Amino acid sequence: MDIQELLCFGVAPGGGNAALVVQRDRSGVEQRQVFAREQNRPACVFVDVVDDGGIVLDYFYPHTRSPLCLHATLAAARVLLSPQRPELVVHTAMRGQPLTLILQDGEVFVQLTRQAAPDVVITPELPGLLLAAPGIQLASPPVIASVGSPKLLLEVANTTILQALTPDLPLINEWSTQHGVSGCYAWSRRDDGALEGRNLNHLDPAAEDGATGVAAGALTVHLQTGITLYQGANVGTPCLLRTERRGESILIGGKTEFA
Repeated sequence: MDIQELLCFGVAPGGGNAALVVQRDRSGVEQRQVFAREQNRPACVFVDVVDDGGIVLDYFYPHTRSPLCLHATLAAARVLLSPQRPELVVHTAMRGQPLTLILQDGEVFVQLTRQAAPDVVITPELPGLLLAAPGIQLASPPVIASVGSPKLLLEVANTTILQALTPDLPLINEWSTQHGVSGCYAWSRRDDGALEGRNLNHLDPAAEDGATGVAAGALTVHLQTGITLYQGANVGTPCLLRTERRGESILIGGKTEFA
């Protein structure tokens, strides 16, 4: 087993969301989950080479296996790509989703496409219940969007409200499990034209994610434009995610460095 730790989407050198890239591992799903829990990093990605030579990425958070984790995918891209191999198509382990990894001008990107999102009725009172903010007035209608891990997107009026949220995490977990959604992503528009967001899908508030690439992708799908997205300052991991549209595809990238 070869293990490398990388930091992804950091605003400053030495910062960002950590991910472990594990190669040459032959353990099963249960053993990988134990490993991820013991390492206690935001994400681990296992790089498997299948019989036809293709590469499959298998994602684990400390608490669960995931169909897709984009910051871990960026970490894997940094390990797997080189000037001699600047582009590589891989597939995800749980759903077989194709992802194109791209090395461009020294930076790595993940190219992917919009995925089907669950058709869920969102009642008027649901956002207030999930955010533990009864009567909250959202800045736009809630929507579920996906690039491989569906998110309930909730736009609040401003970043002050966003950072003050104390959501009902057990209820979010229960609702998400029931409807096949990967938690809520609360977000707001900033005065500088960028966006700011918080990923609300862990039962432990201390485990709130510093950067959520699948949410950046979901927002890009929803808004139909490339975005600049800040996240993680409130948990001590300030991150910056950038996306762009390329035809029907979405590119997601950010700084990635070896820890």
